[in-house]
Amino acid sequence: MTALASHPIFNTMSTSRDYYEILGVSKSADQDTIKKAYRKLAMQFHPDRNPGDSAAEEKFKEAASAYEVLSDPQKRAAYDRYGHQAFSGGAGGPQFQNMEDIFSSFGDIFSEFFGGNMGGMGGMGGQRQSRTGPRRGSDLRYICEIDLEDVLKGLEKDIEFDTEENCESCGGSGAEKGTSPETCPTCHGNGQVVTRQGFFTMATTCPNCRGEGKIIKNKCKSCKGHGRNAAHKKIRVNIPAGVDNGTRLRVSSEGEGGYRGGSSGDLYVEIRVREHDIFAREGENLYAKIQISYLQALLGADVEVPILNGKSTLHVPTCTQPDQIVTLKGEGLPSLKGNRRGDIQFEVLVEFPTKLKAEEHKLLAQIAEIKGVSVSQEKHGFWNKKK
Repeated sequence: MTALASHPIFNTMSTSRDYYEILGVSKSADQDTIKKAYRKLAMQFHPDRNPGDSAAEEKFKEAASAYEVLSDPQKRAAYDRYGHQAFSGGAGGPQFQNMEDIFSSFGDIFSEFFGGNMGGMGGMGGQRQSRTGPRRGSDLRYICEIDLEDVLKGLEKDIEFDTEENCESCGGSGAEKGTSPETCPTCHGNGQVVTRQGFFTMATTCPNCRGEGKIIKNKCKSCKGHGRNAAHKKIRVNIPAGVDNGTRLRVSSEGEGGYRGGSSGDLYVEIRVREHDIFAREGENLYAKIQISYLQALLGADVEVPILNGKSTLHVPTCTQPDQIVTLKGEGLPSLKGNRRGDIQFEVLVEFPTKLKAEEHKLLAQIAEIKGVSVSQEKHGFWNKKK
C-alpha cells in the first residue's frame, strides 16, 4: 500500500473549504456533535459504497481532514484563530498519506457504526470475533408465576424448559470420538477470506468453513457435527420469602450449553406475583378494605380481618372516620433484606343502616338533642318500620 501515497486522490489533501462547513456544524459545536457529523459523512461517502466515484472520494477525504483538525482541541484552537494558515507547510495539519491512514486513525468511528465487524468494508480496521474456540452459552430467562401467599414463606418450585447443551459424545467439538476438527485450508483458521480489489482489501466470511476456521471431516453421529444437542431440563428452584414482581433469581450454569465445549450460560428466573383477590401490595406492606357498622366506627371495636395465612383481630379505635386507615402491625410480607416484616393497612368503609327501628330512632334522637343537632321529627311510616 505504500505506492498509494502518489494516488491522485491524495494529492489534494489540503483544502480551502472551511472545516466547519465541510462537516456541516457550527463553530460552537461540541465534540460529540462533530464526531456524529463526521461519522455520517464518512458512511455516506465511503469509497466502498461509491466505487469509481471520484467526487465521493474527495468528500470522504475532505471530511477526514476536517475531523482530524476539529477533533483535536489544540489544532481546533489554532484553526479557529488562524484558519488554514495555522497549518501552512503541513505543520500540525492533516497528515494522511493514503486511505489506510484514515482508516487506522478513525477506525473507532467505523467500528461504532458497524458493530465491530469490519469485514468487507475496504480494510477499515476492527477485530472480528473468533468463532473457532470454545464459547460460553447464552443466559436464559424463565418467567415463574407464584401467589401472594407464596411470598409469605417462600417455596421450592420445579420448572421445566427446552434448551441446548454440549454434546456428551464429542464434548462439544462436533467431531467423531477419536478425531478432531481440522484447520480450514481455505482461510487457514481465520474464518475469513481476504481479497484485494485495487487498493482496497476485502474480507468476507470463508465459504468453506462458514467462518468457523475449522472443518469437521468425521462428524459426530450424535450431534451431526453441531457439537450441541437439544435438551429438556427440569430443575428445582428455591424462591425465598419476600420476592416481588421482577425479582430475578440467578441459577448458575443452568442456561444454554456452551459452544465447542465452552461453559454453560446462567438461568435467570424472573418472578411474577399474581394479583390477589383481597390484598394489594406495595413493597412489604399490604392494603385491603374492611367494612364496619357506624356503631363500631363511633364506639370502637375489635373486628376479625383476613390475613395471608388466616384470620386476625384488628382494633378499630373510637370515632373512626370513613376511609380512615387502620394498621395491623407485623402481618404484612417479609423483607428480602432482613428479618423485618411489613404491615397490613385497612381502609375503613363505614356502613350505615337503610332502615331504623323505632327504638333506634328514639335513642339517636336523644343523642342528637344532647349534641344540639337539629334532626327530623318523623315518628311514623319509614322510621317505625322494623328491620
